[in-house]
Amino acid sequence: MACSAASTTLISSNPASSSSSSSSLAKKSLSPVMLSSPRSVAVPKSISALANPFLSSRIPRSVAPSRASNSRRSSFSVKASSELPLVGNVAPNFEAEAVFDQEFINVKLSDYIGKKYVILFFYPLDFTFVCPTEITAFSDRHAEFEKLNTEVLGVSVDSVFSHLAWIQTDRKSGGLGDLKYPLISDVTKSISKSYDVLIPDQGIALRGLFIIDKEGVIQHSTINNLAIGRSVDETLRTLQALQYVQENPDEVCPAGWKPGEKSMKPDPKLSKEYFAAI
Repeated sequence: MACSAASTTLISSNPASSSSSSSSLAKKSLSPVMLSSPRSVAVPKSISALANPFLSSRIPRSVAPSRASNSRRSSFSVKASSELPLVGNVAPNFEAEAVFDQEFINVKLSDYIGKKYVILFFYPLDFTFVCPTEITAFSDRHAEFEKLNTEVLGVSVDSVFSHLAWIQTDRKSGGLGDLKYPLISDVTKSISKSYDVLIPDQGIALRGLFIIDKEGVIQHSTINNLAIGRSVDETLRTLQALQYVQENPDEVCPAGWKPGEKSMKPDPKLSKEYFAAI
């Protein structure tokens, strides 16, 4: 699937503008960041796909590592080119209504830039089946993300009224109960489109998850099909690995790395120290 060149535009999922929101998560607003027009997604044509684990969606990604040819310790960070959103590119900004602490608030992604990491995850619909298990799992472990200076944001195409009703429903009845992070309403589907997780003929989002660093750059993404839930453990582990390599730019994290374990030097000779130890 192809994507056009990016433009500097602010996405709003709230047609009535942000002034209608009762409050804001953060007061300081920074400049909007780049976004792109969505790419097409090949999907089935029935809402019954919510229960079908074998749907196919293909998102080709073409990025090239930037490496200094004469440097012993090369940079393994990736800067993607004109295709957005891709790992290594600036996350598309958005402004939308959300529900937090049983109130309607306004959320801007740009308000977190320079301050916090963000876990942004999309789910298909309120009052469904896999979704509440993911949403409550992230809420129950929100304190662990807070310790890592990270905010969690959930997004679906439902209205804030649907979000509120689901939050006010008891967990034992399939509801969410109180959450420790905002649920964002993407009724215009503009956020889902900009992150390339919208299924066009169903009008719902795939289970996309993005880790955005403090500079507003997407550093990790996963997209699950509708029937497959995500792991909070793996999200935390990936976030910890990201923060480690950003703090230690001459090191990389091998498979399954966790804090306290041995990292690796991205060098033909120095990497042998890691391999000799395992």
